[in-house]
Amino acid sequence: MTHIFRRSAAACSMLLCIASAQAADDELALDESAEEGARTTGVLQFDVARTYARPEHWSMARARAELTAQGGSQGVKWKISGRADADAVFAIDSGFYPDAVRRDQQYQFDLRETYLDFSAGDVDIRLGRQHIVWGEMVGLFFADVVSARDLRTFYLPEFEQLRIPQWAARAEYYFGDTHAELVWIPVPSYDRIGKPGAEFYPLPLPQGTRVRGEVKPDNTLGNSNWGARLSRQFGGWDLSGFYYRSLDVAQTFYQIGNEFEPRHDRITQIGGTMAKDFGEFVLKGEMVHARGRKYNTFNPVLNPDGLVAQNTMDYAFGVDIPAFRDGRVNLQYFGRRTFDHNPAIGLDRVEDGASILLNTKLATAWEGEVLYVSMLKRTDFMLRPRVIWSASKNWRLVFGADVFGGDATGAFGRYSDRDRVYTEARWSF
Repeated sequence: MTHIFRRSAAACSMLLCIASAQAADDELALDESAEEGARTTGVLQFDVARTYARPEHWSMARARAELTAQGGSQGVKWKISGRADADAVFAIDSGFYPDAVRRDQQYQFDLRETYLDFSAGDVDIRLGRQHIVWGEMVGLFFADVVSARDLRTFYLPEFEQLRIPQWAARAEYYFGDTHAELVWIPVPSYDRIGKPGAEFYPLPLPQGTRVRGEVKPDNTLGNSNWGARLSRQFGGWDLSGFYYRSLDVAQTFYQIGNEFEPRHDRITQIGGTMAKDFGEFVLKGEMVHARGRKYNTFNPVLNPDGLVAQNTMDYAFGVDIPAFRDGRVNLQYFGRRTFDHNPAIGLDRVEDGASILLNTKLATAWEGEVLYVSMLKRTDFMLRPRVIWSASKNWRLVFGADVFGGDATGAFGRYSDRDRVYTEARWSF
């Protein structure tokens, strides 16, 4: 197979993840001050994107509606939410995408966070479909290992829209400055990557290559995920450590002759996070050691399935600094170190990168933002400028661009023919 195969898939897996701003942390319990009874909120959003790199085409014309109801009594609280999407781009450019892509992305309904909250003594329990967010880096997934993600538009959406909730039982216990958390996921959710021929399908496909249907594990007790997390404050430092044993949310592409089959392997992840507010800036960091994950060599001569197992350490460190007019600067350094490194995966033993986010207020109700992410050992980058107009508390309009460039085998450069401009209109009620 080509050198593109050997490097790009591994690089994309290493990156785990550049997106726009990190969503706010998910809280286990609903606001204690909320009135009893049900209250309803919602979001209507319309996204239009035009890919201007050749071949030029409309790549999104999606209407999205999300509705949430929540309430409860003093002892039990509940939340129900759902999302419906309809994308007219498949009618506008009806012949551009394969039928499998149209069937996968034209219409969709998702049950979002839907759960019950209650207490058993001093233990807070949440049962149902929920977000479990363990990572807090701006624009990066590292310690956020529990979340599944909708990657059919790469890592471009805001994280609150990109994350897929998990069906989970979650228990939390607080004692002093220490917080303990146990999670069991009997029916895991996995990353959505779309179908071959989609705008951001993660596997480059040479002529004559076929991808089989995704193999998802059966919903048995042995295929459930579980983990534990412990966090505590020490002298102003917020520190946490976790252990997570799971079926990987990301797909591993097994090579079978001239075909590939996406599967999910069982992996173990051990990691931790740190954060401290120094007044003038906030320092954050995350590290995750992963065992059991396999990487493509795309060479069945070396391995019958084209894969090699590699243990890795992912890490990210960043500072958030107030700057400009009610704005900020965020700087981050991230990377991956591969143990027992096999060069057949097309990456160096250590792969690293950096990002910079600049945000500033331009005028009343207007702000500007630029995110630049680049790998450091090769030319491979993503540039995301945007302007945001907050017309009122409930209305927001965004104009932006997503630009990819560099090495055609890189995590970003391989999408250099996906450069686009877009607009997003959002109404919250």
